[in-house]
This record gives sequence, structure tokens and C-alpha cells, in this order.
Amino acid sequence: MAHLTTTESVCVTGANGFIGSWLVRTLLQNPRYTIHATIFPGTSSSHLFTLHPHATSRLTLFQADITDSDAVSTAIQGCSGVFHVASPCTLENPTDPHTDLILPAVQGTLNVLQAAKRFNVKRVVLTSSISAMVPNPTWPENTPVDESSWTDVEYCEARGKWYPVSKTAAEKAAWEFKRDLGGAEVVAILPATCIGSLLQPELNASSAVLQRLMMGSKETQEYHWLGAVHVKDVAKAHILLYESSNASGRYLCTNGIYQFSTFATIVSQLYPHFPIHRFPEETQPGLTPCEDAAKRLIDLGLVFTPVEDAVREAVESLMAKGFLQQTPATN
Repeated sequence: MAHLTTTESVCVTGANGFIGSWLVRTLLQNPRYTIHATIFPGTSSSHLFTLHPHATSRLTLFQADITDSDAVSTAIQGCSGVFHVASPCTLENPTDPHTDLILPAVQGTLNVLQAAKRFNVKRVVLTSSISAMVPNPTWPENTPVDESSWTDVEYCEARGKWYPVSKTAAEKAAWEFKRDLGGAEVVAILPATCIGSLLQPELNASSAVLQRLMMGSKETQEYHWLGAVHVKDVAKAHILLYESSNASGRYLCTNGIYQFSTFATIVSQLYPHFPIHRFPEETQPGLTPCEDAAKRLIDLGLVFTPVEDAVREAVESLMAKGFLQQTPATN
């Protein structure tokens, strides 16, 4: 006699982005889940239906700007869980930081939490970022950064670094909402720089960090770096935090903490024919290395992919999609 599989619907916001696409793919691998996938109106999403043989029957798209509370509510209705991934991200300086980054990050998060409370969603997994942890110039010396660290917003505002401001404001808004209004359980995941194969057609910001590095960029990523992580591990971590009843609070998701110069050296050793800049040893002043920085996730059972494997898969994908020349010019 065949066993019946109990299914549940979960919502993934920003489902057609880099992390969102991998999350959808990973969820589809488990027949337990059907997915409400939100995409920003007018953006490409056809690739989502190529991620699994049953994607067409288990995936429903919702055109939803996350600042539109009604559209967000429509997508979340009927779901038992929400993965809130959507948030504007750019490596460029925004013309209007409040309108372009901060407002949609904060209001989108509040819209999701309000809808989750309204429809009795049991858990929201919030995709925060290491940009909500660093930079934090007051962090004690010789101490590895952990989940108790919060980005110094004033420090970032004074330097025009608006993405960390937006991610910090959004995550703090989530915890304040939960404290004051209750509702669904909230767990936050804070990924480091995500790399790996691109499932979406566009080049995303974290993949562009690797792309630019391989093209000779001298940018140290000082305000945006703790380490790197394979995007498939980030997707697995989201689901692990959703399914682990004892998960709570913040979870750093990185395959170790180390200097960006160390990452550049790893990449240059794998691809010595690319014009990768030789950085000073300390690109992140005062950063204390830590191999098991994501101990909270490791203790839940997450096994991280070696950084070298993540780099190889990312580079192959960047080349295949035409974002990186296979025979770059030398210095």
C-alpha cells in the first residue's frame, strides 16, 4: 500500500533571485512542500519551472512588490511557513538610499510579519545578512564575531554604506515586531558572501564580488565581508531552521571567518591565469579568523561545502552565462 505524503505550503519571497532560486530548488526536492513564490512584478521567473520535474504542479507564482501589503498577504495566505528572502541589494551607491534600499527592506519585512500573524503562519525564516553584523568597530579585539554583533548604523551612514544600514534596520524591525506584537515564530539567518552556480539569468551582487575580483578589482569588501558560503548551503540552512523546532534567534551562515585577502589567494591559486589583485594580508582590520563561526548551524547538523568547490562551481557558471571571459587579459 502506497504511503500518502502530507504536504504543506510555504511562501518564498524574492523567489527568482540567487538565494531564492536555490531555496525553491531545494524545497522542490522534498515532496512535502508546495510553494507560493513571490517575484517582483516584471522580473524574469521562467527558470523556476526548470528546477524540478514537478515544478509546474507544485509552484505558484505571485507578482508582489514586498512594499505592497495586499500583494504580500495574497501570497502568504494558506501557507504554514514563510521564507522572507526578498530585499533590495546592490554593490553600487543608491541614488536615494532611503527609497531604494531602507524603506523596501524594512516595510517588506513588516508586511511579511503582519501577514504571517494574520494567517497564523507558524514560522518565518528571515534572510538577514552578515551586513547586519558588521562593520562593528566596537567589537572586542581578538574575539571572533558572532551572532551577538550588530552593525554600527551610524558608522555606515557616515561612510555612505547603505546596504548594511538596510539589512540591520530590517532585522531589528522584525525582532521589535515579534517582541511587541507576537505572531509567528521568527528565526534569522545571516549568510556571508554567497557564491555558487547561478540558477537565475541575471548577475547578482554577491556573485559579482567574485566576478570583479577575477577581473582585477582592488575592492577589499571591507564593509561587506566576513567570509564566503556556497549558496546551496544557505538554502539548506533556511530549511533546517524552518524544520528545527528548537531553532531560535540569529544564525550566522558562513564557511568560516577570514580575511578577504585569504579568499583572493584561494581564488588565485585555483585560477592563476586570471588577473587577481595581490592584497595586503589584512583587508579587514582587526578581523579574528574562526573556522567554526557558524557553530549554531553546525550543531543543528549543517555540513558546509568547501570554499574551493563553491568557487569552482561559481566560476564555471559565470563563464557559461557569459559574465566572465574564459581568456582574460593579463596584468
